[in-house]
Amino acid sequence: MRHPKRVNYNILVINPGSTSDDIGYYRGRTAIFEATVRYSMTDLEAYEGQNVMAQIPLRRKLILDYLLEHHVPLHEIQAVIGRGGLLHALEGGVYAVNELMFKDLKDGKYGNHASNLGGILAKDIAKYANCPSFIANPVIVDEFEPVARYSGMPENPRISIFHALSQKRVAQLIAGQRGKLYAETNCVVCHGGGGVSVGAHRQGRVIDVTNGFEGDGPMTPQRSGSTPGSKLVQMCFSGKYTEQEIRLKMRGKGGLVAYTGTSDVKELEEFIANGKKRPGSLIKCSRAEAKLALEALIYQLSKAIGEMAVVLEGKVDFIALTGGLMHSQYIPQKISEYTGWIAPIYVFPGSEEKDALRAAAAQALDDPAIIKQYQ
Repeated sequence: MRHPKRVNYNILVINPGSTSDDIGYYRGRTAIFEATVRYSMTDLEAYEGQNVMAQIPLRRKLILDYLLEHHVPLHEIQAVIGRGGLLHALEGGVYAVNELMFKDLKDGKYGNHASNLGGILAKDIAKYANCPSFIANPVIVDEFEPVARYSGMPENPRISIFHALSQKRVAQLIAGQRGKLYAETNCVVCHGGGGVSVGAHRQGRVIDVTNGFEGDGPMTPQRSGSTPGSKLVQMCFSGKYTEQEIRLKMRGKGGLVAYTGTSDVKELEEFIANGKKRPGSLIKCSRAEAKLALEALIYQLSKAIGEMAVVLEGKVDFIALTGGLMHSQYIPQKISEYTGWIAPIYVFPGSEEKDALRAAAAQALDDPAIIKQYQ
């Protein structure tokens, strides 16, 4: 049996989200820097209507600036690992960013999303560092039960796109705290950020999950979520909107931002509490309207958790709440009031994704046999 070398590798982690970049550089387990950089609507306005690839220079410069600021020479980096993006369905694991993967991500062959930038930026920076680049547990990990694929429309089946890295990492950590293996556990995990996914985890497999990327499930700070289909069809054929405008209403300008003018939940909570707006604030509603919109978001998150508890036939060991939304004191508290009767609730604010990616890259460097190739 092979024993790990336990070498302290120097690893750069890049985790792009729709409204933020979560980055970190590690020498072994020591973080030289960790940063979550959030982009305002103003920052991203210049890229409105463009392919997400147009943001590469902006995000690349940010990463390189952090490396420079913390005196990290490129030749020191031994691996760069990024969040996995929209590819064809894959099993979980660590994948090398090969030319085919790079092309599929850049071309948006399976969809355009900020997560695609993870593999692209990893390969881009690794080229200059002369080191390997990876992704791990990409968003298209597919472990669905056959019944979960039915949408009611054979031409348009439900598909698995979710925060696989985050959800699985948090579920593993909580299961370990409870003295069990993830593979022995049933749980519901809600990842709430710019996008939201709520998954039913049964004994190590995510057998059903809301697909926030494709418009399924609860609304989010900037996505509409499931919306009445008949009215949506009318809007599409009304002649009032282009296809791109409809897509932006579903993802980018839907959800909280459509009702309130902002996707910044912290700013919205401050406004609800004291009625004051920040300089340059985009909030366009009253305090009462802002509060109701936030309550609607929480209500829909809670409904989705209840749905996934049904998928698990009520046999739920715990509910996990993670992602940027859970930095709020109010949101997890209210979700607990709705769903706490189902199972114990654990809150992991932010994300464990950086550590999961760092560990995956270190394991790949230590044992190259585990590295999978995208085909």
